[in-house]
Amino acid sequence: MMTRKDMVLLGGALVPALALLFPQHGLAQGTAAAEAEAGEAIVVTGSRIAQVSADAPNPVTVVTARDIADSGTTNLTDFLTIVPALHHPADSFETSGNRAGIGMTGLNLLNLRNLGTQRTLVLIDGRRQVASVAGTQSVDINTIPLDLVERVEVLTGGASAVYGADGVSGVVNFIQKQDFEGVTARIQTGISGKGDAGQRLIALTAGHNFAGGRGNVAVAWEHGEEDRLSAHSRSYLTGENKVDFYHNPADTEAGLVGNDGIPDNVPLRNIRYFDTSRAGGIDVNFDGVPDFVGGDGQLFDHGTIIAPGYQQGGSGTLVSDYGNDLLPRIKRDVVSASAHFDVSDALTLYAEGKYAHSRSFTLGQPTFDYYLFIPQDNPYLPAAVQAAIDPAIGGVLVNRDNFDFGRRGEDITRETLRSVVGARGEISPNLRYDLSYVFGQTKVKSRYVNNMLTDRYLAAIDAVSDGNGGVTCRVNTQSGWTPFQPYNRNRAPIPPVTFTAGDCQPLNLFGENKASNRAALDWIMADTTDRTTLTQHVVSGALTGDTHGMLELPGGPISFALGGEYRSEKSSFVADPLVSQGLTFTSALGDSKGSFDVWELFGEVNVPILADMAFAHRLSVNGAVRYSDYSSVGSTSAWKLGGEWAPVRDVTFRGSYSKSVRAPNISELYTGASQTAQLINDPCGVANVQNGTPYRAANCSALLSGLGADPATFNGVVGQGIAGFGVGNPNLEEETAKTWTAGAVLQPGFLPRLTLSADWYDIRIRNAVSVVAPQALANLCVDQASLDNPYCGAITRQNGGTGAGNITSFQLTPFNVAQIRTSGLDFALAYSVPTASAGTFGARVMANYLHRLTAVPIPGAATVNNAYVAGAPKYQITADLTWQSGGFGLDWQINYASAVYRYDRQTIAGNPDIVAPEYLKLKERFSHDLSLTYDVGDQFTLYGGVNNLFNQKPDLGSLNTPISAVGRYVFVGARVKLADLFGGAR
Repeated sequence: MMTRKDMVLLGGALVPALALLFPQHGLAQGTAAAEAEAGEAIVVTGSRIAQVSADAPNPVTVVTARDIADSGTTNLTDFLTIVPALHHPADSFETSGNRAGIGMTGLNLLNLRNLGTQRTLVLIDGRRQVASVAGTQSVDINTIPLDLVERVEVLTGGASAVYGADGVSGVVNFIQKQDFEGVTARIQTGISGKGDAGQRLIALTAGHNFAGGRGNVAVAWEHGEEDRLSAHSRSYLTGENKVDFYHNPADTEAGLVGNDGIPDNVPLRNIRYFDTSRAGGIDVNFDGVPDFVGGDGQLFDHGTIIAPGYQQGGSGTLVSDYGNDLLPRIKRDVVSASAHFDVSDALTLYAEGKYAHSRSFTLGQPTFDYYLFIPQDNPYLPAAVQAAIDPAIGGVLVNRDNFDFGRRGEDITRETLRSVVGARGEISPNLRYDLSYVFGQTKVKSRYVNNMLTDRYLAAIDAVSDGNGGVTCRVNTQSGWTPFQPYNRNRAPIPPVTFTAGDCQPLNLFGENKASNRAALDWIMADTTDRTTLTQHVVSGALTGDTHGMLELPGGPISFALGGEYRSEKSSFVADPLVSQGLTFTSALGDSKGSFDVWELFGEVNVPILADMAFAHRLSVNGAVRYSDYSSVGSTSAWKLGGEWAPVRDVTFRGSYSKSVRAPNISELYTGASQTAQLINDPCGVANVQNGTPYRAANCSALLSGLGADPATFNGVVGQGIAGFGVGNPNLEEETAKTWTAGAVLQPGFLPRLTLSADWYDIRIRNAVSVVAPQALANLCVDQASLDNPYCGAITRQNGGTGAGNITSFQLTPFNVAQIRTSGLDFALAYSVPTASAGTFGARVMANYLHRLTAVPIPGAATVNNAYVAGAPKYQITADLTWQSGGFGLDWQINYASAVYRYDRQTIAGNPDIVAPEYLKLKERFSHDLSLTYDVGDQFTLYGGVNNLFNQKPDLGSLNTPISAVGRYVFVGARVKLADLFGGAR
């Protein structure tokens, strides 16, 4: 969705070791191992071969249902951000207001290792779920019932070989509760310290074992609500109070180039757009600067011009007025059912079903206009303006922010169906099978409110006298009417399409809330609806077992898994007819559909070489391989090698090396053409032709000469947006990633309830799919050794005539051109101390050190360093101090994230005085969450807590860093366990 800002642009050391004594909710890999050591085996599914977390070659971070409940949030994604590897998701903040892409409102998508939601594979019980975003594999976490989650496992490395494509950064696997018996109910409510941003949850689950425990059936219903939160509900984000960083009036540098030691940018309040007003900025001199304000026609007060596009004080529209939602409104209902029956040891039949319904709503920015030509005969023009109009020009230009028309918004309904049927059992004591079929379908209805019909709007603002003392539209009186072209839209004039002459209602633009009548606004505004359908079929089968009794090594029998899978994905997007024709304020969207299927074979093996020997308490190696045949990209292969060595019982060393793949998704391959507009500084212009590679000058000369332009005098289009289209690329290839991990797990015998782990990870993605920006496309076309390259095919230039050689259009197409790399260290600690009289004390820690996060966006481009900027802090620590005694439980959690740079690293490197040193970084996060539970007997639990106890706020100039604007949040809830529906206690 085009924003006001888009248009303006167009015109450390790790925290001291003492901090590790402080706590957090999330159970890490070490914690799972500690519980297993105590006798409660935690079997993880980072592999199809059952194993304890500490024995796995890849680090697996685990969080439990109790951790989720203690967090107080009803939004799973909010909770999972405590896992450092999932720190920066596409959460409710990112999918609200003007940040939400078209059709994205209210989604919650996980982003593992900051490598993108499209590279994070989300599974439920090791199986796929249908996506929630057109043309992708991205799963909306809102569709996963909170109360059915037993635990969540986060795996880095080798996931593609084990579970298939899309997991180049890893896997997040939601494990659901099984064999549920009895009835439980939970109710929870929470609200911010400001009395807003409320969340509510009601959950009911009922299950029953039958046939002597051979069968089980369970049903569950969950209803969740999250309230919409507007930026205008926080005083420091609205009105003249809003602070942001703008050009320093005292700076002596010309055009922000150089380094005079004076900060280029300083925090300022009361900042406004210099060229527009909510009541209409009226330009009578056609110099791009308003002279009057609509309404009574008072002179436009230009305040203090502080930077191109902005002024401090005066008549311009406050930048803060464009602040919109910080969180969307979300209502969701999820109904689930599951059943299984053990016919015999050789056959268990099972089935699952789920229906998830969610509705999300957010308000963004209003419509806005630049340089609308209004003829002098418009009756609504204020008298003072009429008197100042030059008759030779015959009119004025109007820039306006249409808040009085209402903000644009998205109201999106999503329905997800998922069913699983299958059979599993023992073929022999050492061999098991599992066959399953998964069907999923998501339907999305995206309704956009307060959209503007362009042809009606242009007709309504072209008002004239009706000759009887009233006002009408020119189109009502003049046949063959064509509207005056609004300069900012870069479209050909639009004649009447959605109406008939005589229907037009005249509209008064001069003054806020001065619309001629409500009927005029109703006539120009329209709600539009897009529809998306995604369908998934997955058939899979696997054999798992070991060689016990047939072949045993000194370390034990060899474990293995073999299997195959067929998967079909289909996506269809149908735009509203008004939108697809380009008749609304939003850019034109094209219909798109596509599908692919894939056949796969996979295998895993774990070879325990030695066990219980000197210097080899345990020594094993393991591997996995997957062969895939896609209808879209052909055959691919992924593999993994790993190993563990525990020289003594207390210490284990582990590591892995793997190749993962991600086949391009449907939207990257088959998206239909959608309209957009961008500025392009022509690389063949005389001022730029020497700035590229050695090939540029010769290529530009040949290109321009062939189109009838003179290379020696060519400048190209300057200062105007160029219309273009985005479209998929069916010739894409798969991405590949090489990942290695190396770490150690410490479980000292003298402290039997202590587990420490540290693991280094390094992920390199090559051939990554990336959409090349229009400016880069134009540069790449002429910077190659030959003009015969895919980039030139995406740029259209005029052939002959006036403007020969000018770029007239472009096509944004994804290419396999990017390289991405990240590396860092994960650390986990878990320790508990039981006492005879004072209860059990515990400490749990998850921490991450981010060493690298870089990207090469296109071949030959400089490496972009994305580490230590917003969303990617250098250090993260989440820690919990816990206490449990009798029915009481206490959890004090501290979340720490180190300070991040306010500007990107490349800008800072090239402009060291961009801001004063004290503002170079956004401050660190240091928040405290406190939760308390009390068990009233065995069947009733009360709980509550306070998140962000000390009410930390976003830093100056930020909406969500280092913490959200929700502020202090209080929650209470209750859980009750009832008897079995058919008699007997659980």
